[in-house]
Amino acid sequence: MQAQETKKSYSFSLQQAIDYALQYNYSAINSGRDIEAAKKKKWETTASGLPQINAGLDYQNNFKLQTQAVSGNVFDPDGDPNQISTFAFGTKHSMVARSTLSQLIFDGSYIVALQASKTYLQYYESSKKKTDLEVREMIINSYGNVLLAEENIAILEKNKATLDKTLFDTEQTFKNGLIEEENVEQLKITLSSINSSLNYTKRLKDISYNMLKINLGIELEEELSLTDKLENLTVSNLDMALTGSSFEVENSIDYALSTNFVEQRTLEMKLEKSKFLPSLSANLNFGYNAFGDQFEFFTQNQRWFNYSNLGVGLNVPIFSSFGKNAKVQQSKIALEQAQTQLTETEQRLKLQYQNAKSDYEYSVEQYFSSKENLSLAERIEKKQQVKFTEGLSTSFEFTDAQRQLYSAQQSYLQSMVDVISRKAALEKAIGKTN
Repeated sequence: MQAQETKKSYSFSLQQAIDYALQYNYSAINSGRDIEAAKKKKWETTASGLPQINAGLDYQNNFKLQTQAVSGNVFDPDGDPNQISTFAFGTKHSMVARSTLSQLIFDGSYIVALQASKTYLQYYESSKKKTDLEVREMIINSYGNVLLAEENIAILEKNKATLDKTLFDTEQTFKNGLIEEENVEQLKITLSSINSSLNYTKRLKDISYNMLKINLGIELEEELSLTDKLENLTVSNLDMALTGSSFEVENSIDYALSTNFVEQRTLEMKLEKSKFLPSLSANLNFGYNAFGDQFEFFTQNQRWFNYSNLGVGLNVPIFSSFGKNAKVQQSKIALEQAQTQLTETEQRLKLQYQNAKSDYEYSVEQYFSSKENLSLAERIEKKQQVKFTEGLSTSFEFTDAQRQLYSAQQSYLQSMVDVISRKAALEKAIGKTN
């Protein structure tokens, strides 16, 4: 019987979770592989213009030699010229061992291809940076959602414990005939609502943990615990200096990707233009031939006849019925479209930054406002609880104060998560990675 494998256990602060995800998140891993593939592609392109050596061995079995026909006096001067003589030319077995060295001397499309391979690699390097930014933001949001669920559960359990005690005291007072049954029923309704919210939040916590595990790149069955606290994390993300820094659109990864796209279109146009240029290549061939009516090529008596030659090929395009010119014009249009998209991207990124900056500033304001409102709601609820216990206020007034408190608690928790997530969005907009 095999021993059961021990589940791995992980414990992360937010920064540790980000660092781990940048190594093991599935998207991050694949974007790294894209870079490695692009490097191999770059070398493949480079190698196509370097010396190429090929070797081969060809064997032919002429089990039925082809018959040739000539005039009757070709080999016999006294023969009848009107007659046809036939003969079989060749041997039953033949073999050729050959090798070829080829070298591209000049080809405009090869030069463009070298430039394109570099641009191709830069594109995936920029894509990797974009993926890392997206993974970072995703981890921050997932981490925050888990902390939100945990804090929400703690508050709901605290509210439930307080309400259980109040309900018990109220039921005892009702049994003594000092208050109406409606007060008990009103508290039961509130308690039922809290129990429902608590059960839902517990399920949401499990889902949030699983989502964070997937984003981190760890198995769902493995254990995960978080070391940061929501309030501490919120305070550490209160950085208004971030909103005062100037926005340089050139630092944006999306701008870099759009610029790379323009470079690709430029090279495509160069490639089409290069097809008007001549190409020059050379090759050196060397080999041995052997023949015989018996298969004795690997014996000492077999004679081999060597051959060698040097060839140079020049290809000059002259006229293509304006087909090449049409391709150049198409590539020119594509380049103009890419340049227009770059301008559009630049304006969109500036607007995106302004929105992210505004959202972050608003989230900070909401955090301080919600914190103050929570303090007020707690005092109001406490006063109403005293009045209700002493019979100075109705259950409706007390319940209304409770609902106001519960709403303030949820607003405060959400405001903390908003500060964290909207700062992450702002950092993503400006391309900040740490």
